[in-house]
Amino acid sequence: MGKVVLVTGVARQLGGRFVRRIQRDPEVDRVVAVDAVPPEHHLGGADFVRADIRQPAIARVLAEHSVDTVVHLDVTATPLGGGSRTTVKETNVIGTMQLLGACQKSPTVKRLVVKSSTNVYGSAPRDPAVFTETTPPKSLPSGGFAKDTVEVEGYVRGFARRRPDVAVCVLRFANILGPSADSPLAAYFSLPVLPTVLGYDPRLQFAHEDDVIEVLRIASHEPRRGTLNSGTFNIAGDGVLLLSQCARRLGRPTVPVLMPAVTWVGSALRTLGMTDFSPEQLRLLTHGRVVATRQMRETLGYGPRYTTAETFADFARSRGPGLLPPEALAGAVDRIAALPVLGGGHLPTQSAN
Repeated sequence: MGKVVLVTGVARQLGGRFVRRIQRDPEVDRVVAVDAVPPEHHLGGADFVRADIRQPAIARVLAEHSVDTVVHLDVTATPLGGGSRTTVKETNVIGTMQLLGACQKSPTVKRLVVKSSTNVYGSAPRDPAVFTETTPPKSLPSGGFAKDTVEVEGYVRGFARRRPDVAVCVLRFANILGPSADSPLAAYFSLPVLPTVLGYDPRLQFAHEDDVIEVLRIASHEPRRGTLNSGTFNIAGDGVLLLSQCARRLGRPTVPVLMPAVTWVGSALRTLGMTDFSPEQLRLLTHGRVVATRQMRETLGYGPRYTTAETFADFARSRGPGLLPPEALAGAVDRIAALPVLGGGHLPTQSAN
C-alpha cells in the first residue's frame, strides 16, 4: 500500500497544482484534497472532500481515509472569493489548531508538512542583513498574515513536542511569484504605477511557484539518502532584487511617497480594491527582507531551478508590458547614473582666468 496524502487549501491554484503533481509519484496510492469550497480547477484523480478545517469534522476525514501524510497549504494572506480578513485569520489560526488536534489523535499520521512564510521574521529598520532559520525577529509582527504565521508555527512546534513520532517539516517560503501567482505582492506589481517609500529601496527575494511545488513534494516523502526533511527551512531563489530594479524590469513608473503619507495611500488602494496594501506589506516595501537558504541546499537537499531574478522575469512576462518600455527605462536610468554629479564626479568648471 502506498502513501495516502491529505492536502488542504486545494481550491487555490497552488494547492491544485500540488495535488495534480503528487499524484504522479509512484509511491503515492491516494490523494485526499480538502477545502471548504469546491475548486474551479481540475484535481486529477484525487478524492475531493468538502470540509472546513476550522471544524472538528476534519478528524473524521483523517480517520476514514487512513491518512499518513498531511500537507497543510491552507495558510495564506488572501481571502478566497468574497471572504474577509477575519475569515482568512480564522482559517490560518483556528483551522491549523483543529487540523493539528486531529493529527495528534490520529494513529496513522506519520508526516506533517506546513506551508509557512518568511513573514515570520517581520521587516524592521534594524534587521540583520540575512535571516537564518534560527534568527529571532527584532520585533514580532503585530498583526496581519505575519502574525498568523507566527501563531501557526507556535502551534506546530507544540504538536511536534506532543507527537515526536511524526516527522514535521515547516517550509518558510519567500514571496511566491510566477505566471499564476495570486498574492498581495503580485497585485502590487500589477499596478500601472508603483507607489514606493521615499528614500528607501528594499532588497527582495522571490520563490518561483514551480520550485514551491517541488519542495513540497520532497518534504512530503521520506528523505533521500544524506538529507533530512524534518525541521524548518527557508525557501527562496538565489540572489536579491531591489524594488527599483523590479519596477524597471516591469516597465512601471514609481511614485515616491513620504513616509507619513504611505499609510494613507495604502488605505486608499485597499479601499479601491486595487491591492491589499497591508501594514506588513508596507514594512516589506520599506525595509525589505533577505533569508539564508543554506539549510535548504545542504539539509533538505534541494537547489531551486529559478533564481530570484529569473522568477521575477517569468512573473513579468505573464503580466504584459508596463507604461514604459523596460529597455528604454533601464537605458535612461543608466544614462542618468553616468552623469558626473550623480556618478560621484564633478561638474566641469571654467578657468579663473
